[in-house]
Amino acid sequence: PGAMSQALAAKEVPQEQGEGGSRRSGWGLLVTAGVGGTLVALYAVATPFVTPALRKVCLPFVPATAAQIQNVLKMLENRSGSLVDIGSGDGRIVIAAAKKGFQAVGYELNPWLVWYSRYRAWRDGVHQNTKFYISDLWKVSFSHYRNVVVFGVPQMMPQLEKKLEEELECNARIIACRFPFPCWIPDRTTGEGIDTVWAYDLKHSRGCETKSLEITSETES
Repeated sequence: PGAMSQALAAKEVPQEQGEGGSRRSGWGLLVTAGVGGTLVALYAVATPFVTPALRKVCLPFVPATAAQIQNVLKMLENRSGSLVDIGSGDGRIVIAAAKKGFQAVGYELNPWLVWYSRYRAWRDGVHQNTKFYISDLWKVSFSHYRNVVVFGVPQMMPQLEKKLEEELECNARIIACRFPFPCWIPDRTTGEGIDTVWAYDLKHSRGCETKSLEITSETES
């Protein structure tokens, strides 16, 4: 009987070890599935914030720095009227301009960023002075805006320069962040590096003042 008990005990040990291994394997699968699910969820949430916001040009979302916002506001001093931020991202420029009294509008193709911008505007108490639209900038006319802010990339600036020159009135001011326009000569520049901001008064770029003087001279004569 003693020998038989020892033999049975010897047979039971591997079985218990096997059951423990199965439990550990099961927990491992659960942990792996949990981590995988979390990563998928994070990817689903984060992807809309970093994928391109424009279709014609790859323009990823890069938040404006505090210095960039202050430089833009400096270029808007003594200005009034409506303002539009082209590719408004999470709404920082629009909200900052609204706090300075502008009726500010943002156009952004990424719906997640637009919804987040609306929430931030509501949280900061300026939702009545701001609007955010889900739209492709190439399908929008900016003709009724006096102040235009652009966070672009070099590939889009030539085409956008042409579009704005065709649509905007002579009293418009265009403020470019990070990258200047290729043909226009800026009236003012401030900041350094990625925080550099260029301001263009369209009346100078178009020669509106020269045309106005010519028309006045002809009328007087």
